[in-house]
Amino acid sequence: MTKLDESTIIKIFQSKLRSKKFVTEDVEILNFGKNKIAAKVDTLVESTDIPSEMRLSDAARKSIVACVSDFAAKGVKPQFGIVSVNLPKTISRSKINEIAIGFKKACDEYDISILGGDTNEGKEIVFNICIFGETDGIIERKGSKKNDLIFVTGPFGYTSAGLDILLNKKNGNKIFVKKAIKSVIQPRPQLEFGLKNKNYFSSSMDSSDGLSTTLNEMSKQSKKKFVIDNLPYRKDLERYAKYQKLDLNDLIFHGGEEYEFVFTASPKYREIIQKNAKVFKIPIIEIGHVTSGKGVYVKEGNDFLRLKDLGWKHFR
Repeated sequence: MTKLDESTIIKIFQSKLRSKKFVTEDVEILNFGKNKIAAKVDTLVESTDIPSEMRLSDAARKSIVACVSDFAAKGVKPQFGIVSVNLPKTISRSKINEIAIGFKKACDEYDISILGGDTNEGKEIVFNICIFGETDGIIERKGSKKNDLIFVTGPFGYTSAGLDILLNKKNGNKIFVKKAIKSVIQPRPQLEFGLKNKNYFSSSMDSSDGLSTTLNEMSKQSKKKFVIDNLPYRKDLERYAKYQKLDLNDLIFHGGEEYEFVFTASPKYREIIQKNAKVFKIPIIEIGHVTSGKGVYVKEGNDFLRLKDLGWKHFR
């Protein structure tokens, strides 16, 4: 029997459930009369998404944060949520309290009201979250134009390193290890920055499946070539990669779990975007530019090499 990958499974569902061509986006838009509602659903599964060192309160918070990250990339304020939980019948009261505390922490951080949900029994913990927010429109994944600049909302690679440290019991510089693990356990999407600057973005996308996936998807939907000539990382990541004999580009481009976002903008908006980034203390990084053509190319020495989409894929 042929093993199905994630994209094939999605296409099967789309073919059965959609009456028109489906365009992949970070959130879905529902029209209710004159009102537009943005909706996002995300699932966190104990066996695949919760390292043993992660507290349940952090896992519950992260399940909501995953949806918030998509809203940040689209420039939409999340307002309401529905929470579905699957729990083993042996789960203790203290763990239930932990989960509830995590949900509340995320909702307090991003001003989200939980409307209700569902509780079910199963072999492992699963959080299924759906978040809603009213909007006048979103920043789409497509829309980048020739000569636009490409930005990210923060450095990449820390979560790749953090997962490596947690799952493979790696070590390293104590300050770096703490920073890398925190990036996995307590991600913080740049929601306020996305809301403040949405009118300056020509395209935008959440990067939680990996930077290579994000860049390739945006390039494909915009039908433009993305040229990356400035890698978004810091020197401590490079030192960790050398110490552990890891490929720096793999950590930066293919790890995933970064709840940052990638956006493009006209050069005329560079100064105001950078000014707003300083106000919110957001370390945005200009990583390249958009031009005619297709694909994503990364500068290595004097050459530009094609960047393949090797980000996170379920069922791989």
